[in-house]
Amino acid sequence: MRILHTSDWHLGRSFHRESLLGAQAAFVDHLVETVRAERVDVVAVAGDVYDRALPPVDAVALLDEALGRLRGAGARVVLISGNHDSALRLRFGSALFESAGVHVRTAPDQSWEPVLVDDVAFYGIPYLEPELVRAAWELPDRSHTAAISYAMTRIRADAARHRASVVLSHCFVTGGQASDSERDISVGGVAHVPLQAFDGVDYVALGHLHGRQRMSETVRYSGSPLAYSFSEVGHLKGSWLVTLGEGAEFVPAPVPRPVGRLRGELESLLTLPDYAAYENHWLQVVLTDAVRPKSAMDRLRARFPHTLALSFDPVGAAPAAQPVRLSGRPEAEVALDFVREVRGEPAAPEEEDLLRQAIEASRVKETMA
Repeated sequence: MRILHTSDWHLGRSFHRESLLGAQAAFVDHLVETVRAERVDVVAVAGDVYDRALPPVDAVALLDEALGRLRGAGARVVLISGNHDSALRLRFGSALFESAGVHVRTAPDQSWEPVLVDDVAFYGIPYLEPELVRAAWELPDRSHTAAISYAMTRIRADAARHRASVVLSHCFVTGGQASDSERDISVGGVAHVPLQAFDGVDYVALGHLHGRQRMSETVRYSGSPLAYSFSEVGHLKGSWLVTLGEGAEFVPAPVPRPVGRLRGELESLLTLPDYAAYENHWLQVVLTDAVRPKSAMDRLRARFPHTLALSFDPVGAAPAAQPVRLSGRPEAEVALDFVREVRGEPAAPEEEDLLRQAIEASRVKETMA
């Protein structure tokens, strides 16, 4: 049996206000092509299908299209909710979808109800908020470990009746490497579940962490299909193509636009040929000029039009000045002092005029409110 393990689509997400829907649609195209080319039997989607509980309508439309096309390509789909999804909303229509070969698991008590495909049992453990299941499952404590361990105990008891077993789970396994784009799921400061909690099944398709990772030969994270933060520079995105009993290979996904980080003085970044390779990247730039350059973002975007984040870390900056008096001083003076402090030189005359006009307009607006 061939399984395509994917997760963390985050449909509807933007990247520093840049829409990713087109790139996500391209990933769906890639999944469908992979299902056909590799004769995939089951696509396992391990949670965080949407980026938020109330996804935009175009994200919902893309999921609708994706499920129909994957099923049309010949694969069954097993899908669980993640911590970004609304379990109740994602569950809509699931009973009807079941008969069409799309199996949605969002309720905790469904975790040990298998989806059977040629006597291979697929168990979908949706994201388990420990507080919501603690009383019903009589857990010893309010933790992810207790919740996952209880579900896995029930799963192992049922899996013994079948030829093979696959578990989908959305959680943070101890030893996994996080990035900046996952939402914190810690309870009492603890978010981790031990790898041993998943013993006793043939494959575990994990979701939540956005970098592909092999926790063991049979427990893996597929990671997100796209980079959702600059901490994911260098990640290879895609899905695991798993052949039960034989192993897994990683199938890279298309990269609509790579992400990168640059650091240096503005003039060097704008003129050196070494940086030409980054001109089509989404960029995070840190400028190290001793004096903050004027119109830095506009000048950067002249060469790097997809610069999304800009910060300053001046080399050899002077020690912080002593606190200055603010109370009773005109707003314009305070604002001009701020410009002088961060830039190391006074505002230009036209900038001073613009600041004074903005302050006056604000004062008029407050008076008329």
